[in-house]
Amino acid sequence: MSGWRHPTAGRVNRERPAGFHFDGIALTGFEGDTLASALLASGTRVLGRSFKYHRPRGLWGMGGEEPNAILDVTRDGVTMPNVRATTELLEDGMALSSVNAAPDAAHDRYRLLDRLQRFLPAGFYYKTFMRPGWMTWEPMIRRMAGLGRIDPANCPPADCPRINAQCDLLIIGAGPAGLAAARAAARKGRAVWLVDEAPEPGGSLRWRGGFIDGADWREFVDAVQAEVLAAGGRVLARTTLWGAFDHGLFAAWERRTGLPDVHWRIRAGEVILAAGAIERPLWFANNDLPGVMSAEAALHHLVLYGAVAGRRIVLATGGDASYPVAAALAEAGAEVTLTDIRPEGPDAPEGVRVVRAARLTAARGGREVRCAVIDGEAWEADTVLTSGGYTPSVHLYCQAGGKLDWDDVRDALVPRRGTAPIMVAGAASGSFGLSAALAEGHAAAGGEGPAPRPEGDAPWGVTPMRPDPALPGRQWIDLQNDVTLKDVGLAAREGFTSVEHLKRYTTLGMATDQGRTSNFAGLAAMAALTARSIPETGTTTYRPPFTPVPLAVIAGRRRGALFNPLKRLPLEPEHRAAGARFREYGGWLRPAVYGTGDESTLAVDEARTARQSVGIFDASPLGKIEVIGPGAPELLDFANYVRMSTLRPGRARYGFMLAESGVVYDDGVVLRLAEDRFIVSASSSHVAGVLLRLEDARQDRFDPSRVVLHDVTAHWVTLTVTGPRARDLLDEAEIAVPEMPHMGVAETTEAGHPMRIARVSFTGDLSYEVSVPARHSDDLRNRLDRARGAVGGRWIGLEAVMILRAEKGYILVGKDTDGLTMPHDLGWGAQRERRRDEYLGKRSLFTPEGCREGRRQLVGIAVSDGDAPLAAGAHLVPLDGPRRSLGFVTSSYRSPGLDRPIALALLEDGRARIGDRIGCFHMGEVRAAVVAPACAFDPEGHRLDG
Repeated sequence: MSGWRHPTAGRVNRERPAGFHFDGIALTGFEGDTLASALLASGTRVLGRSFKYHRPRGLWGMGGEEPNAILDVTRDGVTMPNVRATTELLEDGMALSSVNAAPDAAHDRYRLLDRLQRFLPAGFYYKTFMRPGWMTWEPMIRRMAGLGRIDPANCPPADCPRINAQCDLLIIGAGPAGLAAARAAARKGRAVWLVDEAPEPGGSLRWRGGFIDGADWREFVDAVQAEVLAAGGRVLARTTLWGAFDHGLFAAWERRTGLPDVHWRIRAGEVILAAGAIERPLWFANNDLPGVMSAEAALHHLVLYGAVAGRRIVLATGGDASYPVAAALAEAGAEVTLTDIRPEGPDAPEGVRVVRAARLTAARGGREVRCAVIDGEAWEADTVLTSGGYTPSVHLYCQAGGKLDWDDVRDALVPRRGTAPIMVAGAASGSFGLSAALAEGHAAAGGEGPAPRPEGDAPWGVTPMRPDPALPGRQWIDLQNDVTLKDVGLAAREGFTSVEHLKRYTTLGMATDQGRTSNFAGLAAMAALTARSIPETGTTTYRPPFTPVPLAVIAGRRRGALFNPLKRLPLEPEHRAAGARFREYGGWLRPAVYGTGDESTLAVDEARTARQSVGIFDASPLGKIEVIGPGAPELLDFANYVRMSTLRPGRARYGFMLAESGVVYDDGVVLRLAEDRFIVSASSSHVAGVLLRLEDARQDRFDPSRVVLHDVTAHWVTLTVTGPRARDLLDEAEIAVPEMPHMGVAETTEAGHPMRIARVSFTGDLSYEVSVPARHSDDLRNRLDRARGAVGGRWIGLEAVMILRAEKGYILVGKDTDGLTMPHDLGWGAQRERRRDEYLGKRSLFTPEGCREGRRQLVGIAVSDGDAPLAAGAHLVPLDGPRRSLGFVTSSYRSPGLDRPIALALLEDGRARIGDRIGCFHMGEVRAAVVAPACAFDPEGHRLDG
């Protein structure tokens, strides 16, 4: 029990104690504590177990670089696994559990694995589990793998807002460099977003303190925040910018107390990275013992939370920045010895014993530090603090495409200027002093006048230090994944000298801290072992996320209707008043049938009325994509399987749009209203996809200035009048229909507003699609509704339309096609042979697969009049011989026009089998049927003429 709480230091609220449990032991912290500071102040050392050897692990650092203090946290009976103790605020009543330990960290039964370490070197699993087979070992390994355990009761609601935002300048990091940049930009009137994962701005100023421009650092921070807000900017605290993506998109996770977290998607005119740097550890025997900590982290926990790392402390360093740390700990009441590897350095702080030209070679103890070995001499200590230099936080710079250069003077990989659309300032660029950070931040934002100036800026000289293979004992490189210096040497001997191979062979840098404390050591060790420089050895690839982000945050509010919001018809209230029963079709809420009673019976009755008299249905969801400009015919020829440039104005043509694979993506009618104006009528579920394909071709293949696309689907309401008395109904409704042939289209006006009438049919009967602007839809609907009684018409739903189109053999893409169907499988092979120009998907139609005999083709399936309809999805099988699937039924209904069941199917060599008997296999039974043409009703097409 070495850590303790200082009676006055820190910014926690001592008037609000917070009780909590760790592995069943009752402890107390204060409001404002993190889990890490509360555990440190309580003297709890062993917080978990390492992944591979189950060695005891204690608190190492602060923030996102903490590799050890990963806990399962239970609130109100619900457990959140793998919470980083350094970033989670303490709450009263929390129950904390160590991970990767059974039953707990102090009494882990798997600790005996450490005694087998000589048999479990790096890569042992690649060599050990070959026999009798991986599947024999996998269940056991999976039971032991992982860290925390998922709580089935933990089902966080997907209620985190996802907000898209733009700003003039995005500054990542609110430390000295970020604050200086923000002040400079705000004074120029720029809208600045200042983002930092800490609870408040300030960065290292929050625990190192200081005076800037003659005032306390707090005044400087407050003034900068005020200026940013006054200029229209924003300050986001407790917000981690976790990913840099293409086209200048940055993703940020804002944590809010008592409210759902927020996922920000930010685009900025300019970006400045001021994310600081991470303190490196030192490498010596047993450097993984609980009680070995980062010196900077010890200062952080002392100043912010009053948590003192230990009572007898050895601080090993090679840099000037550790001297203020030693001074603060000594002032707090700890006995501090500072060992500096350099023969010279700053003056000894008051109350601190300084030993120069001394090297820390080992730590000793059982489950925690008991002494430190300095140049072979054991010194009693309960805590060892280390500072091996600093590694700039360049992750986001590299995610944005930036490259790194090695700087010998700074002993760090620093951003190569100009390789990413991000400016870098402060410690993130390798400038570790406060003066340099403020000056760089000021300059990065184009500051005018002098930069902020600190008083008494401490020197930041540092001597490079590296892992030493000559030291006896195990030196730990990756604390969580149990990678040692010897493992790196083994990887080098076995040929895994690439840093990416090293990472995967040893699991170096694959822990939850993503190598923040280990990657540099592994890289430096491999460079030394292979006689290469660090630049020659290279670096691993940085990928999002910068820190783990809850999936619920990324998902946002994408659930239910918010995940895939239903589109609604402008006339939905009127349809409901008419008795419509709604269902989703292609993402739209549309009438399925009208009236009460059995839905199948209603659908058949509606279809019968449409065949005998007239039916009206709402076809508004059909896509209406306007293609305008002199380049429109050429674009549509490329995007469609059927040539559209030969279409005359005032006419329409049916065709297909293919994927690059040659598979049918969508079908529909194209209307030509003028020489340079077309309307593509896409399937309701494919409007966005068709628009994307047209836009992709427009930008990549054609001159974008010669053709414009405009999706006007939502701006027009289309009501279809179909049946032998369709023209009579329109006349009764006093809608003037110009004379036009089948597949004709005309633009006219009605009651002073535009109207478009297209004589196209999805039912096989005389049909008119009447389209008006959505704001005039009530008038059109009411006129048709009043007129329908005079001709015996009725409103029909989509279920009746599905029957009518199936009678004619008209397909529904995605229902009567699958992911292999090409247009010649549907009987549209002539265009493939005739067209010589290029079009989307053409090449794939002539591949061996596209030309293969035995492809599944669209056919009809007939059964006896008295039989029940076939089951959709039933497999078509031979009636004789071995049973195998030759295809399947795609659509099946009882036809009111034919008074018998009908079906469509995809069948191998289907057209050659017309007239043959075939079996339909479903639920263990085989029914006999006959292969027939796809069009079962009015194959001559006489009814299209009315």
